[in-house]
Parts: sequence; structure tokens; C-alpha cells
Amino acid sequence: MTDGTALAPKARPSRRPAIVRAVTVAPHGLWCLLFILAPLAFVVYYTFTDPSGAFTMANLKEVFSSAYLKILKRSVLLALESTAICLLLAYPLALAVARLKPRNQSLAILLFMLPMWINLLIRTYSLKLLLETNGPLNSFLGLFGIEPIGFLNSEFAIILGMVYNYLPYMILPIYSVIAKIDPRLKEAAQDLGCNGFQTTVRVVLPLSVSGIISGITMVFVPSISTFFISKSLSDGRIKLIGDVIEQRISLHNVAAYEIGSALSFILMILIIVSMLITNRFGDKDRGVVV
Repeated sequence: MTDGTALAPKARPSRRPAIVRAVTVAPHGLWCLLFILAPLAFVVYYTFTDPSGAFTMANLKEVFSSAYLKILKRSVLLALESTAICLLLAYPLALAVARLKPRNQSLAILLFMLPMWINLLIRTYSLKLLLETNGPLNSFLGLFGIEPIGFLNSEFAIILGMVYNYLPYMILPIYSVIAKIDPRLKEAAQDLGCNGFQTTVRVVLPLSVSGIISGITMVFVPSISTFFISKSLSDGRIKLIGDVIEQRISLHNVAAYEIGSALSFILMILIIVSMLITNRFGDKDRGVVV
């Protein structure tokens, strides 16, 4: 005789988890649709259409003219320079912070994060006041008999503004990775005869590549697309790709939208390519060589 329990109908899986999951995901999906996918769709539409709505490649052809290519080249070079400077400054700082006592580490990270709590506009205007001809920096240099230096309206001022504003974005990811490195690996390297410098180069540096890649991405992307920093520190005399896009979009006409969208499309491609390249390097060789 067959057990009655074997003939009992199987319990149907509850649909509640799926419904709950759908309800919780829906607001995020709506947010992505409205504020990410929809704007990108408008950028692509205006890039490949003329004022009548017909398909055209003329907008991209105009973007690749010598005038726009010069601005694009300047934007890429300044972004690369500011990213390199941030990396050179951030890595030793992250190393130094990671070697502090835990209590002091929290204080140091707080000090690095404090500027991020202040609005970007306020930080940039403060830097502009420091760099003015009659500003505090030139007044200090005047104490040593140095004539006032025209820091503003130069590429130096723009790079300094980028480094000043984006340096914490390089320090934090590098520090977070270095702080998680197992100290026993450093001890093993020292037991094998490595001094402090060799331990840093052969153990800490390879293990912190992921933090370096994250920091490079977090600094390069806003640097290449910035417009307020360059506009403020050069009074609009040195234009970057972000300045041209902002200027075009602010005209509020279809023809300007098309060129602005084409520039945004090229900038988006550059950012995606740069992220793919950095991720490619980041995926390679994460081992430790002693």
C-alpha cells in the first residue's frame, strides 16, 4: 500500500519573494530609465539627426574638424596630467595613512574627506582667490622679493584645480586596498630579505593595483568632462570639451543641441574606452612577486 503522503500534491513555490523583489527593484529601474537611459537616448538621437529629424553624419563630421579636435586633445592631455599628478601624490599619502594606528587612520581619512563635504563651486572659487595676482599666494611670495605671478588663465591653474578637487578620489580607493593587505605577507617578504622599499614595490604595489585602477578611473572621468573648473580658473579663455558642450547646450536651439550631443557622444566613447583599458590592466597579474 502506498504511503498517503506520496500522493499529496506538491506545494507550489510562493510567488511572494518574486513580487517583493520586483517591487524593490522597480524604483531603481525607473530611476535608471529616466535619468540614465533616456538622456543617453536623446544624446544619440540628436547626434545622428538634423533639424528635420532625418538621419545624418554631418554632426560627427563637424565635431572631427580641426578646431574641435584641438579642444579634445587639450582636454585629454590635461586630464591625463592631472590624473598622473594625483596618483603620484596619493600613493605615498595612502601608504603613510595605512601605516598609522587605526585611531589615527580614521582621523587622517576624515581630514582628506573634509574638502569633499564642501561644494565644488566653493572650493574652486576659494582656489581662484588664492591664485589671483593680488591674492594670498602672491602676497606671500612678495615677502621674498618675488614679483606677482599670473597663475590664473593658464593650463597650470586648471590642472591645479583638478588635482585640488579630485585628489581625495585617488587617495581613498588606494588606501582602502592597502589597508586590507594581510600584514603576514609583508612579514614574509622581510623574512626573505626584502627591505622596506622592496617590500613596498614587490608586495604592496602589486596587491594595490585594483585601488590604483579605481582611483585613476574616478579622477580621469570627471577631469576630462569638467567645465566649471576650467571656466572659473581661466575666465573662459582656455576651453575644454566640457566647456564647449555646456556652451552649446545653453544656446537652447536644435542646431546647438546636435553639435553638443555629438561632442557628448564622442566624450562618452572616450570615457568608455578609458575605463575598458584601465580594467584590462587591472585584471592582469594580481600576484605577489618576492
